[in-house]
Amino acid sequence: MNNDNNTHESNKNNDKPAGLFADKGYEVTHETIAADTTMTKKTIASGEALKLAVVGHTNTGKTSILRTLLRDVYFGEVKNEAATTRHVEQAQLTDSQTGEVLVALYDTPGLEDASGLMDWLEDNTASRRDGIERLQQFLASDIAQGVDHSDNYDYSQEAKVIRQLLASDMAIYVVDAREPVLGKYKDELAILSWAAIPVMPVFNFTDSQDANIDEWQTMLARRNLHISTRFDSVAFEFEDEMRLWQNLATMLTHSEMLEQLMQRRTENWAQLSDEANIIIADFLINVAAFVREINDSDDPMPVLAQMQEAVRQSERAMQHNLLNLYKFYDNAVAATPLELQAYQQDPFDPELLKSYGIRTTSGAAAGALLGLGVDAAALGTTLGLGAAIGGIAGGLLSNTSSIADRITGVKRLYIDPATLTLLATRSIDLLTALRHRGHAATDATQLIYKGAKNNGESDENEDDNLVTPWPTHKLPSELKKARGKPQWSSLSSGKSEQAQLLRADMAWSLSAKLQSYNHD
Repeated sequence: MNNDNNTHESNKNNDKPAGLFADKGYEVTHETIAADTTMTKKTIASGEALKLAVVGHTNTGKTSILRTLLRDVYFGEVKNEAATTRHVEQAQLTDSQTGEVLVALYDTPGLEDASGLMDWLEDNTASRRDGIERLQQFLASDIAQGVDHSDNYDYSQEAKVIRQLLASDMAIYVVDAREPVLGKYKDELAILSWAAIPVMPVFNFTDSQDANIDEWQTMLARRNLHISTRFDSVAFEFEDEMRLWQNLATMLTHSEMLEQLMQRRTENWAQLSDEANIIIADFLINVAAFVREINDSDDPMPVLAQMQEAVRQSERAMQHNLLNLYKFYDNAVAATPLELQAYQQDPFDPELLKSYGIRTTSGAAAGALLGLGVDAAALGTTLGLGAAIGGIAGGLLSNTSSIADRITGVKRLYIDPATLTLLATRSIDLLTALRHRGHAATDATQLIYKGAKNNGESDENEDDNLVTPWPTHKLPSELKKARGKPQWSSLSSGKSEQAQLLRADMAWSLSAKLQSYNHD
């Protein structure tokens, strides 16, 4: 991964890189199923892609769940208002290695008036006919086409849902877990049951304190719906997604495609973690190897300022690489983690160091860049050989350069271990946030994983709870080794590709250690 100072291209034209989740088609088909009253599903056969309808009341988060399953912030339209989806939208989950279509997903309009539709069905269809026949009779009626307004009722949206339902192998019924159990939801489930396909309730927004899952499960059990699952489209958990697919698989005679999907997505999820940790490790080694030499008599402050800006830009590039890897694009579609104060704050801000519980070495200005052989308390002054020796003896210059450099009048400026530790901690926090953020999250504050930091404010009572990946004075061996390898850093040499190749092995080694520091 190249984490150098690359300029970040926003996805203004909805260009979406394939990445590891190329197991879906990004091209969305806006598909309104024709009013064919004879349309019925075929029983799914072995090796056949699953046709899965996503249904539910208006504004329960059907499109939001699909966005998260598809890893696609662009799919459909999400608004905090009723009936956002007005037609059936299709997307596919494919095997990322073979390209084989495993699941065809259908996002349907919200059921707006199931109780009114149930009344119409009771009045206009024979109770002795089976459910599919009664639904087909409704689809053949004028009221299903939206052309019969004699009673000011329009069930054309419900008709779109039912047509797709009859053409699907199974359905998930999305429930807003915050909603109370009302009669209209019971009528929706009754109508869905007439389609004679497996229906599994999926609880959305389960992270809310207002969730009413127990009440919902009691009602569902009375309707013989004993298999349900939780899948929060905002507070994402990969285990919840696997449980969703597993529960669906138990309801099918032939579940090979779902089992293949689960295996592939599990592999992809692990590979994403590996890629992300390499991005972070490569960035940290690039910064650790960053060195500038100045004459002993030169004022280091202008060079320090230049180095700080280079590190800021490099961190920003690394953050964008992580965002793109997990398909969170820094644009107007949805708020990103970088809009949070914790990721906006200057890594050289002393207060930010304090908020992470990081203390600098003795005599150092918090958050500053320290040079080997440069006492931070005496920046801008000339340190002679005697001062250098005294600093070594007193333990003040833990990053002191060789005496040979002193004799030749050279100062080497490096990144302070405290700042490196902060950069590592913040990177790991960002990765954790991304792995627990649903692609339907529209608010930057919705991305924070429980336990991760959500601001840069200092809280003295929280110091004991703040965890850095390593003690400031015990940098990993890879970062220590980078200190003596300025050619590894593109920030030093300006040779991005060459420097990246030179540090590649160390990045792999450090990334393995970073895995153990993740909060997952």
